Amino acid sequence: MAADPTNTWRDPALGEPHEVRLPSGPVRYHDRGTGPVLVFAHGYLVNANLWRKVVPLLAEDFRCVTPDLPLGAHVVPVNRAADLSPPGIARLLADLVRELGLDDVTLIGNDSGGAYGQLVAANHPEVLGRLVLSSCETPEDTWPPSPGGFGLLKATAASAVTYRALYQPLRLRRTWRWRNTYGWLAKYPVDDRVMNSYVRPVLTRPEIRFDGRKAIGAVSARYTRDAAERLIRRRPVPVRLVWAAEDHVFPLEHAKRYATKLGAPLHTVADSYTYVTEDQPAQAAKLIAACAVDRETGP
Repeated sequence: MAADPTNTWRDPALGEPHEVRLPSGPVRYHDRGTGPVLVFAHGYLVNANLWRKVVPLLAEDFRCVTPDLPLGAHVVPVNRAADLSPPGIARLLADLVRELGLDDVTLIGNDSGGAYGQLVAANHPEVLGRLVLSSCETPEDTWPPSPGGFGLLKATAASAVTYRALYQPLRLRRTWRWRNTYGWLAKYPVDDRVMNSYVRPVLTRPEIRFDGRKAIGAVSARYTRDAAERLIRRRPVPVRLVWAAEDHVFPLEHAKRYATKLGAPLHTVADSYTYVTEDQPAQAAKLIAACAVDRETGP
């Protein structure tokens, strides 16, 4: 069967597409630029396209590696028996860094990509140079987060039937701006082609739905709270926070308290919801670049 282009399209601005085989299975990623390495980790039901606006702004000075994680909007399913629990996804990210031979990596995690990033830093600190957390789970947040009704995601994962039914409304374009879909994650509407790359795989491909259901069914705040405790106590890698000033899902006040406990600088992105690289790519890119080379970024 021919591939559906709405499932597989990735913005050419992300760079050359590649595929690497890891212990958990095949993972596709894009690679652009040269210099210090940035690896980007997205959250549930999005893919590398989340970074399409910032990669061109960063690629002159950095090597940008943007994987499609097996979180429901990816192209190639991983092994059927792959561990897609939070520690398993963190291990997949660490395996990717090792397999590509990357050094002194800055990992940038947005949404639940930041939760996985905290587990990478806590469980596999040797693969990172620093961690940038961008509007993601903190020790005060549930996983999935409660605001917007996202907690329903895990509940429906208990059954393949209920999980499949949950996503059927996404066939209608008007649902993409509901607060319990993407409306509280992106302040401004996302390009239709990008949105189709996010929603079509989970709607049309059972093997991708299997991976997404396994991943979301395994999440729990106990993982992020344990990782945060170790990051606060041991500080294995430098951490920076880049947060949406108007985040409805991951409150800025939570980020401020977490930053204080980590002893980490916190920078805000104005006029943005959770997807800061979508809503304000120029602001986000500037802050990511500064964090990656440990420069002061101002108040």
